Amino acid sequence: MDEDDYPDLVIKTGHERESLVSSKKELTVDDIIEQHVGPLGFAQLLHVFLVSLAWIFDSQNTLITIFTDAQPAWRCKGSTCDPSAMCTLDPRMWEWVGGDKSSTIAEWGLICDKKFQAGIPASLFFLGSLIGSAVHGRLADAYLGRKKTVLLSCLLTSITAFLTSLAPNIWVYALLRFSNGFARSGIGICCLVLSTEVVGRSWRGQVGQYGFFFFTVGFLSLPLVAYPVRESWRSLYKVMSIFPLIYSVLILPYVSESPRWLAIKGRTDEAMRVLIKFARRNGKVIPSNVSISNPTITEGGLPQKTESLWSTGWASKRIATVMLAGFGVGFVYYGVQLNVENLNFNVYFTVAINALMEIPAVFIGSVFLGFTDRRVLFSTSAFLAGISCLLCTIFSGKGKGKGSWAQLGIEAVGFMAASLSFDVIYIYCVELFPTNVRNFSVSMLRQSLMLGAAIAPVMVVLGRLQPAISFFVFGALSIFSGVVTFWLPETRNSPLYETLEQQEREEKFTLGSPGDMEMAT
Repeated sequence: MDEDDYPDLVIKTGHERESLVSSKKELTVDDIIEQHVGPLGFAQLLHVFLVSLAWIFDSQNTLITIFTDAQPAWRCKGSTCDPSAMCTLDPRMWEWVGGDKSSTIAEWGLICDKKFQAGIPASLFFLGSLIGSAVHGRLADAYLGRKKTVLLSCLLTSITAFLTSLAPNIWVYALLRFSNGFARSGIGICCLVLSTEVVGRSWRGQVGQYGFFFFTVGFLSLPLVAYPVRESWRSLYKVMSIFPLIYSVLILPYVSESPRWLAIKGRTDEAMRVLIKFARRNGKVIPSNVSISNPTITEGGLPQKTESLWSTGWASKRIATVMLAGFGVGFVYYGVQLNVENLNFNVYFTVAINALMEIPAVFIGSVFLGFTDRRVLFSTSAFLAGISCLLCTIFSGKGKGKGSWAQLGIEAVGFMAASLSFDVIYIYCVELFPTNVRNFSVSMLRQSLMLGAAIAPVMVVLGRLQPAISFFVFGALSIFSGVVTFWLPETRNSPLYETLEQQEREEKFTLGSPGDMEMAT
């Protein structure tokens, strides 16, 4: 067939080819979620719910030492004795009220000249979390992805929690607490990122708060689980080892991998399948001509060079600032929780009060993150926590062995504010960095939080001698954290970028260079 005999047919076929090519649309994952999947629908809510359940046993394994490592009450055996002179008494003259298996302190005699050994396991737990955060963050960004890293972390958490219940002495116990901290460190950071990477930009803050709500549920469940086994700290660890195992086997298989991570690794077909599944559950359809643009290819069509958070000037300055703020927040948030024994109230009662105060913190955060600048919300809550801790010093030691209700009330408000600042800085960090280093950035924040938390138990031990000291240090560091974030840019309603190069280019175009923008703020 000669083309001159059928000119109309040839021209028409050419137009169809041009139309077909021009109709194809390459969009970023962010654009597909906003335009075709929906910023937040049933699919994302189900996904976020399943992911966030893991925060429950992350909380339980973090705060379990409030009960297992507490100093229980003691009493004289059949005769009167000076309640302030335990260390001078013959051990045969007194006994622990709950038995010598009720806590590690009672079983191993971590009192008097050994009392500072009692804080070592908690400090090593947070040190393990610090190191584990970097390892899990790197695994989640570069190798395993978010979902597989959560699975690994959950299984290791279950194993190490059970092994901890078998510890024969304080030193093996401390080493196992270190390993448990290392294991659980991947749960929080990966669950937060996995939740926020599937929703639209207007819902990131609120969705991030849902995870912290389940962390609160885990905190609230602790007294309920601990009380029935209060005479055996080993039994409590065995019970806690069951939950992450059940989650790994029955729930995690139904969670999808982050489409943003799949796209950044060049697995755009898999990423599109995840988005199509979300769209279908939301009652929507992604047009067949839409595809995901490969963020690893530059505008010139060349593969993008490997990027490092530390080799990029503006990003390294930004993460250093975030980590400074995180150190103070972690010190205060975990320190105030562990310091409840120095309030001279029943420990089950004070833990329940603090856990309940996390609920308004999550609610306030969910509401205010919808319309308030992240930096303003974080700084305000950090300042409130700091002022509350400083006010607690006024009432320290005035109860003469009995708790001060005024101090308990102020401490509860301060803890609520510390909880809010703790939650907000996580959301803030997620929005400050792009996909290819986001998990690693959150893990660096987690490291600084855990470094603060690792030092906090020492302050709690000092608080047993002089409670005002611990509250003063908590207050000062919280205010310091609020000031540091003045040098960070605002991120509310900003897009989530995929690479450092893209973020630097876009921020330079819209707001000037990232470095100049941060100095201007």
